[in-house]
Amino acid sequence: MSEAFRNWAGNQSATPAEVRTPASAEEVARAVRDAAAAGRRVRMVGSGHSFTGVALTDGMLLRPGALTGIRETGDGEVTAAAGTTLAAFNEELHRRGLALANMGDITAQTLAGAVQTGTHGTGRHSGGLADQVTAMELVLADGEIVTVRDGGQGKIREGVSEQDLFDAARVGLGALGVVTALTFRVEPSFLLRGVRRPMALGAVLDSLDELASENDHLDFYWLPHTDACLVKRNNRAPGPADPPGGFRRWLDERFLENTAFGALCALGARLPGLIPRLNTVSAAALSASTRTDASYRIFATVREVRFLEMEYAIPREHLGRALRETRDLIERRGWGITFPIEVRVTPPSGAWLSTAYGRPSAYIACHVYRPTPNPAYFEEVEEIMTGLGGRPHWGKLHTRDAAYLSSVYPRFADFRALRDALDPGRVFANDYLDTVLG
Repeated sequence: MSEAFRNWAGNQSATPAEVRTPASAEEVARAVRDAAAAGRRVRMVGSGHSFTGVALTDGMLLRPGALTGIRETGDGEVTAAAGTTLAAFNEELHRRGLALANMGDITAQTLAGAVQTGTHGTGRHSGGLADQVTAMELVLADGEIVTVRDGGQGKIREGVSEQDLFDAARVGLGALGVVTALTFRVEPSFLLRGVRRPMALGAVLDSLDELASENDHLDFYWLPHTDACLVKRNNRAPGPADPPGGFRRWLDERFLENTAFGALCALGARLPGLIPRLNTVSAAALSASTRTDASYRIFATVREVRFLEMEYAIPREHLGRALRETRDLIERRGWGITFPIEVRVTPPSGAWLSTAYGRPSAYIACHVYRPTPNPAYFEEVEEIMTGLGGRPHWGKLHTRDAAYLSSVYPRFADFRALRDALDPGRVFANDYLDTVLG
């Protein structure tokens, strides 16, 4: 019996006909050719941190565990195998005195999985992971191994330029090829000073422009049923480093933000009527803190409480309106929402299917405790976001299809044409891609 795949949240699973763990691009190419010859579809999974079915297949599933490690370093770039986790990559970069300019807060993801689904983080001038990629190695549907580089002048196929494939495949959903290696632009290691302060939601809404423009990396959480926000400002600092001690780190990251928060979520699941009061208790416990540490340690967050998530990218200028309408919706519908709503911002991206393509973007992420899903919450917040031209995160729950997505991505038709040219037999297809790409 074939090995089953299940994602981190436990809401997506599949039992493929065959599982392989390739250790090189050549072994990936052989697997792709074998799958195509057997009439099977093939997908490469990451570490399972997508909430959608983007990685699922009933055909051949490729696991990334043997495609790991740094391949090459030099000239402000580092090339790593696609299955390397962000956690391992960051440690290796730090050991070499290097760092990424920006990243998200989940480091369990593989490099390819994070890039292919558009993981973005938050930044005033620094974009998501895809915007730091300078080259990619891919295995195409016929088993050919190609490398595409930003600014490359080559031609991959008739009508397929190297630059177009690079811009399309950076956030490619695995639809254009299996990514086997990625080259990132890096810089010398740097320190970030992370300042966390409670603020009232009204004050945050009144100062959104200033908060976003005055900080290198802005991230804030609003706790539903309260007026409380925790605002995180991360800015580059000359030092010295001043990380929290071992006990303080355990208290904040493990006990308060995970163990205690998980207990509150479990209590709210049993007694939903208590959730507004529980959130009031949580709001009162919010406190100010400051620490200075290596950038990747400030970016990263420990997430042990299992949840489901939906996130939308909207034009930056609509952020205040979107938050107000979401707040009003929650109160009007009387839902009990224990998880905070997270807000981040990014500059425009050049990757065709990046959620920030062509526009400064704000991200609104809604979470629910995994044992108590609330589809109506996601659906009605989604109506607000799509009314503002929102683009759903490719790895997070949504209900949009190709008809809608083609209206909010200017290069959507170009992406589909490229897919037709490179994978006419849909070797890399699955049910999720059939929905979102058509």
